Amino acid sequence: MFDAASSPGPNRRSLPPAQSPRNGVPDARSPEARPGKQRDAFFDNAKYLAIVLVAIGHAWEPLKGDSRVLQGAYMVVYAFHMPAFIIISGFFSRSFDMRPDRLRRLVTGVAVPYIVFETAYPLFKRYVDHSPDQEISLLDPWYLTWFLCALFIWRLTTPIWKAIRWPLPVAFGIAMLATVSPSIGDDLDLQRVLQFLPYFVLGLCMKPEHFQLVRRRWVRIAAVPVFAAALVFGWWAVPRMQAAWFYHRDSAQELGVPWWCGPLMVLVLFGCSLLLTACFFALVPRRKTWFTAFGAGTLYGYLLHGFVVKFADYQGWFDHGWLHGPFGEILVSLLAGGAVTLLCTRPVQRVFRFAVEPRLEWAFRREAARGAGGGVRERERAKLPV
Repeated sequence: MFDAASSPGPNRRSLPPAQSPRNGVPDARSPEARPGKQRDAFFDNAKYLAIVLVAIGHAWEPLKGDSRVLQGAYMVVYAFHMPAFIIISGFFSRSFDMRPDRLRRLVTGVAVPYIVFETAYPLFKRYVDHSPDQEISLLDPWYLTWFLCALFIWRLTTPIWKAIRWPLPVAFGIAMLATVSPSIGDDLDLQRVLQFLPYFVLGLCMKPEHFQLVRRRWVRIAAVPVFAAALVFGWWAVPRMQAAWFYHRDSAQELGVPWWCGPLMVLVLFGCSLLLTACFFALVPRRKTWFTAFGAGTLYGYLLHGFVVKFADYQGWFDHGWLHGPFGEILVSLLAGGAVTLLCTRPVQRVFRFAVEPRLEWAFRREAARGAGGGVRERERAKLPV
């Protein structure tokens, strides 16, 4: 990002005080666009609202089988909540290169938490669910740790996407080939890594002004009927479409359809997801709100809420019949949203920082803590997508 240029000549004036960015998107001259400066409220709001939807979606899984309405809402939420996260991830990965300090941040902020939680979740299932045969495998992401694995791979490949001429078409080609390749297997959840790749590359290609486009008044107004129509379509599609398409973890053959459906669904789902993601961004507040501060802790909410949902599942709490009605579904949604909000707070961050954001200064050479110019270590915490 660039500093604001002062006016030339002897009558140079001091720069005006920094103002909040228009439409909630950091301008190239604003302090929010520079590392270490004030966080941008728009992206923190978007991350918080997306993580709430992630938690609610996970809480709906044990309940959705008894309600066509809930299944339709589930499909709509899954159509855009992870694409929104991944697009933000790509957008904030634009400056990533192989500098030692950035590689260090990638290891401590993504790779190490993946190892910690990929170990913790199977152990949690083994002892809470009384499953002594539950194995620990760092090659087979368990539950929600796939996103950390994917983010690590995507960020490492960022210099490649920045170097080639047509990154998005190439990413689409890779995603399409993945859907017709059942032999890829489950190692590192590569199906998800490859099928979600176009969203990350799209984020890499985006600029701040692209987010300003969805902040126009007519887009915000249109977003409401679009979501309403999506819910109606989701209700209609429940008996006609597998929700597994939105997970992007299986090939077309594994879903029991002809191979050509895979590439076709990549394009169709991308179009639907992009439309709903744009509507989601349009409705996200661009100003500071009561939940903006939680946006800095969404990585904690993402990694920790799974323990809450799985504990309730292992204990049979979702088996109560009254939870499978409208009142119970609303109550579960509110509890899931409240729980993940609590997990994004600063006290929780302080307690679990050793696992989610470890410093590990002892594990790196001193030059890895410095930038390319030998300056002070650059902290990229604000650039993490969750």
